[in-house]
Formats: sequence, C-alpha cells, structure tokens
Amino acid sequence: MMITDMVCKKITVLAFLVVITSYIAQAQVTAGKITYERKTNLTKKFKDSEWARDYIKEKNKIDEFELYFNDTASVFKEKETDVENRNDWYTSKNEVYQNYTQNQKLTIKSIWGEKFAITDTLSKRVWKMTDSKRNIAGFNCRKAIWQSVDSSKLKMYAWYCNEIAPSVGPESFNGLPGAILGLATEDGGIVFFATKVETSNPNINALWYKNKKKRYTSAEFTTEIIARFGKDKWFKPQMKELFGAWQ
Repeated sequence: MMITDMVCKKITVLAFLVVITSYIAQAQVTAGKITYERKTNLTKKFKDSEWARDYIKEKNKIDEFELYFNDTASVFKEKETDVENRNDWYTSKNEVYQNYTQNQKLTIKSIWGEKFAITDTLSKRVWKMTDSKRNIAGFNCRKAIWQSVDSSKLKMYAWYCNEIAPSVGPESFNGLPGAILGLATEDGGIVFFATKVETSNPNINALWYKNKKKRYTSAEFTTEIIARFGKDKWFKPQMKELFGAWQ
C-alpha cells in the first residue's frame, strides 16, 4: 500500500512539473517588437566641448527606437516620425541588424546625413549577474553589469527579462538569458528603457537593410571617419557613440 502511495505521489509531482514547464514555455515571448525611450544627458555628453556647451541649451534629449525580433534575428532602428527636429544631430541614431544563427551584425551609422554600413561578428560581452530586480514595461527584470576592456572602462547596467526568451536588446547589446528592457551607462548619461512590448511575428527579412552601398569593417570605418572628420570640432564629443563599447 505504501509503495502504491509513493508511486502515486511521484506521478503527481511529475505531472505537476510537466504542466509548469509547459506553462512557462507557452508564457515566454519568442518574437515581437519592443519600443524603447532613450534619454541622453547632453550636459554630460558635451562636457568636454566648450563650443557645444555654449550652443546647446537643452539638458536632455529624448529619442524613441523600435526593436523587431524573433529567435534568429533582430532589427533595431529609430522609430519613424513626421516631426522635424533641428537638433537631431545632438545624438546618434544607429540602426543595428543582427543574425544570431550566422553570428553576423550590420550597423548603419549616420554622420551629417551620410550613412555608413559596418559589418562585424556579434559583440561578445561578459556580464556579471546581480540579485537586483525591477519592473520595466510590466515585466520583472534582473540587473546585470558589464564593463568594457578598452581604455574607456565604460560600465553598463542592463535589466533583462527571461519572460522574453531571445537574447536581444538596444543597439548591439545582447548575451543575457532574455531580452534587455533597460540599459544605462554608469553615470546615467545614456539610458534606454522599454515603454512597450508587443507580441507579434515581425517580417525580419522585409525590415532588413538591403542597400548595396559599400560595407566597411570596424577598422576600416574608424580609419575612414578619423581621416575625414577627425579635425572637426564636433567630432570628439561623438566619438564614444561612434566607436568602442557601442559598436
């Protein structure tokens, strides 16, 4: 009788685990669109540029971006708007196309209206997990920390959500066990937060960048831009977003 009871209990536990696992799998988002709001602190961005500090009166600038994703690829770009903004050049508007199965990334950077296409492998970052948590756009997120190994020693805080399964995020940031819904530099100079998550099945191929213009490697792009714009007074404040950790 005791053996029968034990068998029944094991079957009950096993059935419960199967149901829970099935529920979690069904509850996870595997494709959709995430809308982000990015706040850039212009005072911090242009702190080393006297002419920019005199010219730029605003303290912060808000931009919106959209991330379309599934479990194999993602497209990150600025949200389309009909509103003209004469101060658009204050911040960068990178487009990032990532193919996770092929380990390939295409980044489109716009400089004074000219677009440059840079090809590379996916960025590899080593994240340190923490126990800190917060809710973003209705999702429970966990905090992770990354620090660049270059001379900038830039430290980034990310909040990821494992309810959204694909390892995606703003710009080229990924590598966490779920989608990044929040991303911020340590000094708060640049902050991304998701404002909306939509479950859908976006046509990634239709959204992909198809222009056949010249493709640069990261090294070629750096050489080209420094040669063309390195002496311009606006260039130095933009360098952190053009090169290094944001690539």
